[in-house]
Amino acid sequence: MGLFTKKIGPLFIKEDSDATLFVERMSGVLTAATGELKDEIEKQIKLATYGEVGEKNIAFELKNSGMDMFILHDIYLETGDLSAQIDYIIITRKHVYVVECKNLIGNIEIDSTGKFIRSYELGGRRIKEGIYSPITQNERHLAVLKEVRKKNFNNVIMQALFSRNFEELYKSMVVLANPKTYLNDRYAKKEVKQQVIRADQLISKIREVDSEAQYSFKEDEMRSLAEFFLQESKPNKSDYARKYIELMEAQREAEENAPKEVTSKEKAEQNISCPKCGSKMVLRTAKKGPNAGSQFYGCSNYPYCRFVLNIKN
Repeated sequence: MGLFTKKIGPLFIKEDSDATLFVERMSGVLTAATGELKDEIEKQIKLATYGEVGEKNIAFELKNSGMDMFILHDIYLETGDLSAQIDYIIITRKHVYVVECKNLIGNIEIDSTGKFIRSYELGGRRIKEGIYSPITQNERHLAVLKEVRKKNFNNVIMQALFSRNFEELYKSMVVLANPKTYLNDRYAKKEVKQQVIRADQLISKIREVDSEAQYSFKEDEMRSLAEFFLQESKPNKSDYARKYIELMEAQREAEENAPKEVTSKEKAEQNISCPKCGSKMVLRTAKKGPNAGSQFYGCSNYPYCRFVLNIKN
C-alpha cells in the first residue's frame, strides 16, 4: 500500500444472510407445528443455526483484521443453468477471495489424491467417512462468478484479458470454522494446502497471499467490484428460501386437514391405531371434494402417513 493511500479498514457491504432470515421465519412457524413436521422444522433450524455459527466466526476474524477490504456475506449468483451460493466474497487491495465456510464436527484429513475424510465420535464408536470436496465445490463457485463477471465486459478483448488474469486476481479459500476441528493435511498436495485453512489462520493467510501480488486495487475499484456482486446477487433463490417454502406448504396442508373439536363420545371412538404406521387415528371432516362434510378417521402422522378410514353411515 502506498504511503498516501487512505486507510478504509474492513467494510461489510452485505452482512446479513438467508440463513438468519430462515431461522427467524421458521421459529415462528414452529409454534404451530406438530408431530414429524415439527421435528423436521427443528432439525432444519438447528442445521441453519450451526452454519451461522461458523460464518459468524469468520465474520469476527474479518472485522478484527485491520485490513482494507470490502466484504459480502451470503451471495447467490446465477448464469444460465449454473448457480453458486457463496459464503463470503472478500475484496482486498490485491485480490478477490471466494470463501467457502465449513463448520464441521470432527477432524478433517486430506489425502494425497485430494480426498477429504472426516472422523468423529458417535455413540461410543469412531466414525470415518469421506465428504464432498469443498475445494471442488468452491471451484464451481469461482466458475460461476467468472462467467457472471465476464458478461459485464461487452468488449471481446476485455473479456479475454479478464479471463487471462482471473486466476491471478481471484483466489479460492476453504475455511474450517469449528475451532475444535483438527486439520491433517500432511499428505495433501501443495495447491490443496494453500486453499484449506482454519478460521484463526484466515487473516494471516490473506496477508501472505496479498504480499506476493504486484497490482493494487484503488478504493473506487474495490467498491465498484463489491457493488457489482451485490447487484448480481439473487438471495431469494437460495436453498434456504426453497426449504422455507416447502416446509410452509407442508404446514399449511397439515393445518387444513387438522382434526375438528369432538365430543367425549367421538374421543372414545378415536382410540384406533393406524394399521399402516401405528400412529393414533383422529376424527376429521372432509372440507373439499365430493365427500365434503363427511366424517372419516385420518392418521395423526399426516402428511407423512395418509391412511384414511371412512365412516359408513
